[in-house]
Amino acid sequence: MAIKKSELYSTLWSGCDELRGGMDASQYKDYVLVLLFIKYVSDKYAGVPYAPITIPEGASFKDMVALKGKPDIGDQINKKIVAPLANANKLSDMPDFNDPSKLGSGQEIVERLTNLIAIFENKALDFSKNRAEGDDILGDAYEYLMRHFATESGKSKGQFYTPAEVSRIMAQIIGIRADDTSNATTVYDPTCGSGSLLLKVGDEARAKVTLYGQEKDAATSGLARMNMILHDNPTALIKQGNTLANPLFTGDDGQLKTFDYVVANPPFSDKRWSTGIDPLNDPHRRFQDFGTPPDKQGDYAYLLHIVRSLKSTGKGACILPHGVLFRGNAEADIRKNLIRKGYIKGIIGLPANLFYGTGIPACIIVIDKENAHTRKGIFMIDASKGYVKDGNKNRLRDMDIHRIVDIFNKRLEIAKYSRMVGVEEIDKNEFNLNIPRYIDSQQAEDIQDIEGHLKGGIPVADVNALQSYWDVCPRLRKALFKVNRLGYLDLAVSKQVIKSAIYEHPEFVSFIDSMNALFADWRKQSIKTLKSLQTDCYPKTVIAELAEDLLAHYTGKPLIEQYDVYQHLMDYWTATMQDDGYLIAADGWKAETYRIIEVKKNKEGKTVKETVKETDKGWTCDLVPKQLIVNRYFAARQAAIREQEAALESVTAQMVELEEEHGGEEGAFSELDKVNKANVTARLKEITGNAKPRLGDKKEAELGLGAPEEVVLCAWLRLANEEAEFKKALKEAEAALDALAYAKYPTLTEAEIKVLVVEDKWLSAIAAAIHGEMDRISQTLTQRVKELAERYETPLPMLTDKVASLSAKVDAHLQKMGFVVHG
Repeated sequence: MAIKKSELYSTLWSGCDELRGGMDASQYKDYVLVLLFIKYVSDKYAGVPYAPITIPEGASFKDMVALKGKPDIGDQINKKIVAPLANANKLSDMPDFNDPSKLGSGQEIVERLTNLIAIFENKALDFSKNRAEGDDILGDAYEYLMRHFATESGKSKGQFYTPAEVSRIMAQIIGIRADDTSNATTVYDPTCGSGSLLLKVGDEARAKVTLYGQEKDAATSGLARMNMILHDNPTALIKQGNTLANPLFTGDDGQLKTFDYVVANPPFSDKRWSTGIDPLNDPHRRFQDFGTPPDKQGDYAYLLHIVRSLKSTGKGACILPHGVLFRGNAEADIRKNLIRKGYIKGIIGLPANLFYGTGIPACIIVIDKENAHTRKGIFMIDASKGYVKDGNKNRLRDMDIHRIVDIFNKRLEIAKYSRMVGVEEIDKNEFNLNIPRYIDSQQAEDIQDIEGHLKGGIPVADVNALQSYWDVCPRLRKALFKVNRLGYLDLAVSKQVIKSAIYEHPEFVSFIDSMNALFADWRKQSIKTLKSLQTDCYPKTVIAELAEDLLAHYTGKPLIEQYDVYQHLMDYWTATMQDDGYLIAADGWKAETYRIIEVKKNKEGKTVKETVKETDKGWTCDLVPKQLIVNRYFAARQAAIREQEAALESVTAQMVELEEEHGGEEGAFSELDKVNKANVTARLKEITGNAKPRLGDKKEAELGLGAPEEVVLCAWLRLANEEAEFKKALKEAEAALDALAYAKYPTLTEAEIKVLVVEDKWLSAIAAAIHGEMDRISQTLTQRVKELAERYETPLPMLTDKVASLSAKVDAHLQKMGFVVHG
């Protein structure tokens, strides 16, 4: 049975992190990712003639496994595995597997490397059949590990990784998908890090494109080269070196090679950018037409390198700190020259704290040389508020990415979010591109109306602000509000019935019905699509098409935000549906059950045979959980169990109530150290001398305070016996239901499995989430109307009268108590 993607990734991470010990994640990642690489290329290319990657004899992962436990394992890995692979495939700067300062010495390094190799022996990590076409589980595992390593690497060491969400935006806004791409199409990243951004752009192309990258850090450039191979781009050209001081992609004339597309996430505000460069005499003429960046501020140096590296019709995108938009002096001159050339097509402001290694907000500068001379403005987006907290970082959601890409590519002007800013307006602002100058993204302040507080009445302006609701339900407004005076309204219903007045209004009922019908229509369309999934399908393609269809289905509908609906689907995909999709792609529509074995380890957390304990925790099925079987085939038995559970809860509640009522110092249970069956029975024997005390009747279970001790204890004992009988019966009923459900799985047809998974599991969960979105919209209106009503229901004169009345009552009480109240 195929392992779930989420389990595979988390197992890899937890196993690797467990073995890391005191080593910094930024260093440990090199060992883990190299092992993942060796495992992959060994599975895919070992023994394959004319393969793009050469696996020398004796240098495969299988040969590495044979070294486990050997006292010189680190040295042997270096000599027999890593060195031959690196030499055969021109891989440089591979990590030293025999470094005692990082891996320990003696038995420590032997155990650490042996256990690390064992992690990658997982049978689920068999890539011999993997073709990395669209749904590369290995590439995703690599991405997962890279994100975690970046998170763990600390403030200054996570810059090797550009968050996948930002990479996706850049890949989709530079227009590569729209072109007739081919191997002749070139994509370049001058500061490629581990290559994740470069690969995302390549993924967006309609066909294979040629990828080029340069990275200053030697170890990271090695990871980038391996990343290209892991993502089925073995011909990508990655070079190691300082891009600004020594650009390695040049033509025969020594000038910079130019590319169709360039993307980059360079180091922010690089203070040493000019090391090894004479900017005034740059042989590649990167600065002569625009100006020289400041000595200690290298952001524009990288941007100008990109501009120079683009063909005359080339397009690019670069992540830079917000300061490049408004800083003055030399940078202001460069910015002005770029704008006048028409090279800046757009600017996207991103949320703060997205990137590893820095918390400052950044932006994406979009460059487009094609038709630059005709460009009359710059399209700006302020996306700084669209994100979700993820640990100590912020993260863009799927909905945030989609909204940015849609609005940028369609040039949609949305209030407080996006607009096309003309060059004339920018000129008037002295070529300052700070986004807040052009887009006011601040939310409107909820203003307190002074006259409303003085005289009462809800301001009409506040009610008008809910116009989107009144557009859908025009008569609902009249049902909720009545005229107080010019410019002010009163609530037409009591506060207690605001919710029912809204929810039961015919127009609102009709709106909810139309929304339910809208989802039902999409559900009907999607059932057929989802049930047609077969083995070897591409789950990423499936969810992309499904999500786009849902987004289009809800676009333009009143009140509900289509991107919120889209996010519900994507959240469910990440949590559940993705794993199911990969199980179907691997095994088909099979509902296979398996035992759940809990493994307990020793105090050190190591799985040593002598100290491991295994416990059978029952069975489960990933694709078709037991509850789906029960709901569809054994609902009556489940209902009976629910009734038994309710009866048991009632008896338990009576016992608790009895204990509370008679648990004081004079109560019937005061002589007991602990209230349990053994102690109660012993106490009754002590009181009555009877070895078999009588049981109380039902009336005695309701005894009040002051009842005889014997009677109370007998009543409690009867309830305890009832509780035990209910528990026994409940356990037997649950076991019987469990056996019925377990026996049902082998009898399921493929058609039945599809109904259970597609209708009962997937679409039911998605329906609940989307209907919940409608509830949220409804509650927002209810809460706002109630808030306005409460805000202005007690005007100042009424408050003054109330204060005076209360003061008079206090004075009267004080006088009765003998206090003289002075005016």
